[in-house]
Amino acid sequence: MRLPQFLYNWQKKLHKMFEKSSENSLTSSGSIQEIAGRLAEEQQRLRQLEATSSPKERTLFVLGSKCVGKTMAINKFFDRDEQTMRPTLALEYSYGRRIGSGRSAQVLNVWELGSLDNAEQLLEVPMRTHGLQQLSAFIMVDLSQPQRVWTDLECAYRGLRDTAQRMMQSATPEQREYLERRALERMKHVKQDVSTLELLPFPLVIVGGKYDIFMDFEPALKKHICRCLRSMAHLVGGAVLFYSHKLPKLAKVLRDTISHLGFGSPTNPFRAHITDYNEALSIWFGTDTWSQIGIGESSLPSVERIGATLSVEVPQLQLEKQKQQLPQNPAKDVGFSESIIDEMRAQKDDELAGIMRDVLLRGKFETVQG
Repeated sequence: MRLPQFLYNWQKKLHKMFEKSSENSLTSSGSIQEIAGRLAEEQQRLRQLEATSSPKERTLFVLGSKCVGKTMAINKFFDRDEQTMRPTLALEYSYGRRIGSGRSAQVLNVWELGSLDNAEQLLEVPMRTHGLQQLSAFIMVDLSQPQRVWTDLECAYRGLRDTAQRMMQSATPEQREYLERRALERMKHVKQDVSTLELLPFPLVIVGGKYDIFMDFEPALKKHICRCLRSMAHLVGGAVLFYSHKLPKLAKVLRDTISHLGFGSPTNPFRAHITDYNEALSIWFGTDTWSQIGIGESSLPSVERIGATLSVEVPQLQLEKQKQQLPQNPAKDVGFSESIIDEMRAQKDDELAGIMRDVLLRGKFETVQG
């Protein structure tokens, strides 16, 4: 039995109990005690049901533009020291635990993809490791670089979509039915648009990072970017949130959203529904429509059309290889220093250098003798 139905049945029971006590006019002091006892029993059953029905493990996958603040957002959520941050080169994993009201531990797996370049195989690791049933994804795009917004968004989305489609093909009919039903439930308030959407089988939040810079851009530019992000989120059944670690209010909403998708609370972390492009967008799952975005039935978008429309108004750069931004040898990057490992590496480097010298001298000696 699902929790909302349980609460509904509980309400009916309480109503009948109060009706019965009213008929008896509470003639005995035991009637009130009886109601209180039943309430305590129902509360205990509620806690037990929550403990057994809530998922014990969930997974968040964070990916998107480079240097947009993915690591910082994760560290803020886990209350980590920002001084320990270092650039994410490939795929990083972390986890957190929380004791729920049922006293059972909940585990949150968090994966962060550092770069979208040549990341096809890395994209599959979090999704195939933990499955799609309890997966949620955050695509963070850099609003301070509007010429890269669509390129990064499309690359991240297509990686998630293609992997999810392959996994859905190998899933059991029950698993597919469960994921499809959940996707439809997230869009239950906009049923009129469901037939035109390309829903992902897991929650996706499109996060516009560095909003503190974007907020000062020209209104026309902001309008095109916001329309693109809203269209994409609505098409795939996702949510949109603008974020900046420099704006505490927006940082708190993102933190609460991670908590909601990772641990199941609060019910809706988006405290306001904001669609005005002159403000920070805040649009929860299933609360936007094509008509609100300003798209008519005759021009319903696809992923390709959304990208083409934005590219006309805001020319987009292609995803470039960013190897030149990485150090020649990441092992020598001070941001990745580990004293014990570095000492062992230095020792092995010295030994290797000695072997190379011996080989070189031996080669010269054999040449002279020959």
